[in-house]
Amino acid sequence: MAEKTKEESQLWPGTTFQDASGLQDSLFSSESDNSLYFTYSGQSNTLEVRDLTYQVGAPAWVQGRSVSIEQNVDIASQVPWFEQLAQFKIPWRSHSSQDSCELGIRNLSFKVRSGQMLAIIGSSGCGRASLLDVITGRDHGGKMKSGQIWINGQPSTPQLMQKCVAHVRQHDQLLPNLTVRETLTFIAQMRLPRAFSQAQRDKRVEDVIAELRLRQCANTRVGNTYVRGVSGGERRRVSIGVQLLWNPGILILDEPTSGLDSFTAHNLVRTLSRLAKGNRLVLISLHQPRSDIFRLFDLVLLMTSGTPVYLGAAQHMVQYFTSIGHPCPRYSNPADFYVDLTSIDRRSKEQEVATMEKAQSLAALFIEKVQGFDDFVWRAESKELDPGAYTVSRTLTQDTNCGTAAELPGMIQQFSTLIRRQISNDFRDLPTLLIHGAEACLMSLIIGFLYYGHGSKQLSFVDMSALLFMIGALVPFNVILDVVSKCHSERSMLYYELEDGLYTAGPYFFAKILGELPEHCAYVIIYAMPIYWLTNLRPVPELFLLHFVLVWLVVFCCRTMALAASAMLPTFHMSSFFCNALYNSFYLTAGFMINLDNLWIVPAWISKLSFLRWCFSGLMQIQFNGHIYTTQIGNLTFSVPGDTMVSIMDLNSHPLYAVYLIVIGISCGYLCLYYLSLKFIKQKSIQDW
Repeated sequence: MAEKTKEESQLWPGTTFQDASGLQDSLFSSESDNSLYFTYSGQSNTLEVRDLTYQVGAPAWVQGRSVSIEQNVDIASQVPWFEQLAQFKIPWRSHSSQDSCELGIRNLSFKVRSGQMLAIIGSSGCGRASLLDVITGRDHGGKMKSGQIWINGQPSTPQLMQKCVAHVRQHDQLLPNLTVRETLTFIAQMRLPRAFSQAQRDKRVEDVIAELRLRQCANTRVGNTYVRGVSGGERRRVSIGVQLLWNPGILILDEPTSGLDSFTAHNLVRTLSRLAKGNRLVLISLHQPRSDIFRLFDLVLLMTSGTPVYLGAAQHMVQYFTSIGHPCPRYSNPADFYVDLTSIDRRSKEQEVATMEKAQSLAALFIEKVQGFDDFVWRAESKELDPGAYTVSRTLTQDTNCGTAAELPGMIQQFSTLIRRQISNDFRDLPTLLIHGAEACLMSLIIGFLYYGHGSKQLSFVDMSALLFMIGALVPFNVILDVVSKCHSERSMLYYELEDGLYTAGPYFFAKILGELPEHCAYVIIYAMPIYWLTNLRPVPELFLLHFVLVWLVVFCCRTMALAASAMLPTFHMSSFFCNALYNSFYLTAGFMINLDNLWIVPAWISKLSFLRWCFSGLMQIQFNGHIYTTQIGNLTFSVPGDTMVSIMDLNSHPLYAVYLIVIGISCGYLCLYYLSLKFIKQKSIQDW
């Protein structure tokens, strides 16, 4: 029986493994052109990890993955208050809780050079995500216990990272209504050095499109889940192109094949392999790559429980494990087989202990074998890496050198590019624009026709005051929901672009505010104009203009409140809850539900901050002040000055110009809060929650 098992478990022949590579590429790839359009002509780069031990500093509810309970430490102080708030934890009491954590990486060392593609593989929880977090400086509250990251012989810093390393995240964050070429063009305007001419920027975009094989979809919308656009593989290539535009020497990708079919994933990794041959250092993390993808790797780092089990050439991996007594069965994928071999089985305590001991012994054996090498890479005695056959058709001038500061576009150019990008994306979203326009028109017509038809008969004071209150109070509520939803849908892209140094918070702030003004103006015009004439309000042009400006200001103020809440609070649900609670408080203390004189101290102070109160006060003054109001009670007719009636409701305490200034002041306060939130609160992207 033992002999039969030995016969069935034959080794994967090393010659077959290498010789099949060319056949596999010709069978499974549609990319017959192996030439390089976009090479890196700067200095060669090295990425070195020295004796890295990293403690997963955030608790399991922050990391979004389960962790084994090896030690309990108090780490809540390392978690930002807004992350604790997102999980409904009281920030000032969270330090008393004991959260589970573990060492995500243990004693890891390796060195990678330009021209190589290193693939980090392993089962879930092996430490792939933690390693990329440490290398890219996104540690999420974790702590490096020991070790260093070195880039080109220098300790890694955020400034050095931005100059040398491009990081492609697992999730694509692109504006859906822009085409592929427009997306890359806008990024080129912001990311390429100021010395580049427009012709050079356009050529760079075309080179990236050619390199990533995106010519056939260059004029197609990027799209997303709801907007039809390019395919998933093409969208992933666009995300790579966004980072490739500035020609980085080191390219790091987190799960680039996630969510792609096997054919698309293979073509994508072939593209990455070609980029590595263009004098770049490419580092990617994958779960379990299929065999034809595995053949494309230059180096493979197999990890388990944060420790390396193998680091060396992909084509030598079978030979290494065979030499230590773990041959790969014939016709099996080495990546699948050895990831399964080193995985921790947690279905029972006994299996967990047994698989943990096996993984630790394999890790200790590997460290012992590579102890004498400076790059900790295992090498076969008689085999060398195949450099591959790629021809360079064009090279670029040297424009990106690590350690030198490139003069990027200034704030004015960043602002102009951002506002053009936002307007282009928003105004191509016709369904959303039509829905917003129909919503404003429908609300206007409903309220207008409710009061339409009284002709020359004057409405009662109660009806007129109710009408003015509804005009100022109903439409802002819909604006809140729309702005909060849109801001949180854009948060991931904003988070990534700010982190990459694509622009600063200032240009984005002004582009966001001014870029939405056209839609805001159209919305208020569609809403405010029909109501005014259908309800037969005072037909004086000056009064209509004052009425319209005040409605415009109060809707804008509500929009700024929603922007501030969206930037300040971590989740969509918390932002919408906060805005709704604040809006309802302002609604109830606006002076219509209860007279302002009858409010006790707390709602009275809320009333002073209520933009709905000041809007109601201003609209009442516009319609009643300076106008003799005639009312009939039975057979008696009374003429009462409108000022007196407004004063009875305590809405005449401030002159009309002061009302406008107060609403503008409240809007400016929310704008300041929005800017400070963008500047100082580093919220996570939506996928990280």
